[in-house]
Amino acid sequence: MSLQFLLDGLIAGSMIGLGAIGITLTYSILRFSNFAHGDFMAWGTYAALAVVGALGGSSALGPLSFGLPLLLALVAAMGLTALLALLLDWALFARLRARGQSIIVVMASFGASMALRSLLEFIFTSRPAYFSRDIQIAMPVGLGIKITPDQIALLVMTLCLVVGMHLFLSRSQRGREMRAYSQNPALAQVAGIDVDRVVRATWIIGAALACVAGVMVGVLVQIRPLMGLSLLLPMFAAAILGGIGSVPGAVLGGLIIGLSESAAVQFIGAEWRAAVSFVILMAVLLVRPMGLFGVAER
Repeated sequence: MSLQFLLDGLIAGSMIGLGAIGITLTYSILRFSNFAHGDFMAWGTYAALAVVGALGGSSALGPLSFGLPLLLALVAAMGLTALLALLLDWALFARLRARGQSIIVVMASFGASMALRSLLEFIFTSRPAYFSRDIQIAMPVGLGIKITPDQIALLVMTLCLVVGMHLFLSRSQRGREMRAYSQNPALAQVAGIDVDRVVRATWIIGAALACVAGVMVGVLVQIRPLMGLSLLLPMFAAAILGGIGSVPGAVLGGLIIGLSESAAVQFIGAEWRAAVSFVILMAVLLVRPMGLFGVAER
């Protein structure tokens, strides 16, 4: 039996896990569920596509389907997506958070999600787009598994980003401030932590990683205005499964969700793929609401 579904699940889980990092940080620090997070992913991907077009189009680097133009576009798109998140927070979320009612902020994020998605579809149409139409030859690695150079590169990129995030949160002053504020906001303010700086860092990191995840989807699959919406439930499920506030938990949760969806396609049928995230989400909420690495609130 081919074990190709394991690789497919690992790749899908990597994209879900990167997106889930932003969701878990937003919830643990800003105390609300941001339904517009998936649209940051889509906006970041289209921003990268626009920058690639401005640079003269994508060019292959060795066996990869992309090259320096896309890498430069990715850096620019991460900055643009972070700017979009900061503007949305300044114009909408910050004003509503000051009122102290999280449900209002959640509903506002839902409305912002629909507005961002509709605007994106209006600008770029709903027609699928691609960074490159080159067809890559998958290389056999044994046990019926085949992998392409693009998949290898993106898995390595995901690993580097996750390690970098872990080091940032555990070793840097800003990362320690973010962790302290997520654990006890009142005590963190008394200790002199700049709340505005923590909020800005949260939006920048979450939006930038969402952009990377979206570009990964664009490279491996295709680019659509609804790409963020289709990954929103898996990302929330991954964040909750891993434990709100835990970056390693979000990544591990993403891998579990990705592998579960891929296994469902392999053994049950593709029509059940979307239901897997929902089933896992419900199971976690019923059995262990704090997630794998979460801590029960006191």
